[in-house]
Amino acid sequence: QVQVVESGGGLMQPGGSLRLSCTASGSIFSTYVMAWYRQAPGKQRDLVANIIDDGRANYADSVKGRFTISRDNAKNAVFLQMNSLKPEDTAVYYCKLLLRLKNSAHYTAYWGQGTQVTVSS
Repeated sequence: QVQVVESGGGLMQPGGSLRLSCTASGSIFSTYVMAWYRQAPGKQRDLVANIIDDGRANYADSVKGRFTISRDNAKNAVFLQMNSLKPEDTAVYYCKLLLRLKNSAHYTAYWGQGTQVTVSS
């Protein structure tokens, strides 16, 4: 099976930086799309950024110029560098990985457990 583990959340003052990491392990053949979502209390889970296996990335308008998504295909890992953090960035952040397992012809989505990011003075 596949295990997806996130790390890097925490409490940060406005204007600060955090780096989130998400790593998948198991019988993985390849990864296609890797993404970060976030969900604030009482709100829906929204896409923050995603990155395709060729390196192309997309960002929500609210984080453009502040957040950078990157990936390490050899380690089945995706990262989110968050700079110039704002209070409105406070949320639980989830990674979502579209993986193809060994002995499978299909891609399946796997979610991380979520990591809390709180931006407050």
